[in-house]
Amino acid sequence: MKSTFSNRLAFASVALGAVMLGGCATPSRPLYNWGSYQQQVYESLKDSGSSPEQQISALERDMQKAQAKGEALPPGFHAHLAMLYAKVGKSDQVRQQLEAEKAQFPESTTFMDFLLRKFKK
Repeated sequence: MKSTFSNRLAFASVALGAVMLGGCATPSRPLYNWGSYQQQVYESLKDSGSSPEQQISALERDMQKAQAKGEALPPGFHAHLAMLYAKVGKSDQVRQQLEAEKAQFPESTTFMDFLLRKFKK
C-alpha cells in the first residue's frame, strides 16, 4: 500500500509540474512583421516584376500595418524601400529610409553611411 501511495504522489507531482509549466507558456509571436517584403524584393529582382511605384505602395502599406500593431520591420526593409525611392527620384525619402534602417539596426551603420555617401554624389 505504501508504494502505491508514493507512486501516485510522484505521478501527481509530475503532472502538476507539467500543468504549471504549460500554463506559463505564451504563444510565440514572430520577431518581425514581414508583410509582403520578401515578395517585393523578388519582384524588384525580376525583369518582368511590378513597377517600383507598385512595390513602394505595397511596402508603405506593410509599414503602416506594422506600426499600427506595434511590430518591428525586418532587417533590410527600410534599405530596400530606399532603393525603390531612388529609382523613382525621391531623394528625401531615400535618406529618411536609410537613416531609419541605421536607427533600427545599429550594426548596419557602416553600410548605411556608405550608401548615404554614395547617394550624395
